[in-house]
Amino acid sequence: MAISLHLSTNMKRFTMKDEAFLCENCHQQVAKLNYTARDHCPYCLYSKHVDINPGDRKNPCQGLLEPIGIEKYRDTFKIIYRCQKCHQLHKNIVASDDSMDQIIELSKNNYE
Repeated sequence: MAISLHLSTNMKRFTMKDEAFLCENCHQQVAKLNYTARDHCPYCLYSKHVDINPGDRKNPCQGLLEPIGIEKYRDTFKIIYRCQKCHQLHKNIVASDDSMDQIIELSKNNYE
């Protein structure tokens, strides 16, 4: 019996989107990163539920993604989010300009 794997249909598609935006949570103007895709506010760490696959901007939910925790990921960390509208969980890699104070506060959620 032959098993056929179709990796291209199972792999997530990633579209690099590095866009400036106005944060809907803290109302700060957020600039592009210019070296990777920006997917959350570096000031309050909130994101927006806009993607089905990274960068596609095709998700009809459009809810705010609230940062609720941090987890170790390779040699960095990921922010754990819960959508305030549909309640799905998501994760995004911490960016180099993210507020360290906010990251420390989030890390406290992991131990309470």
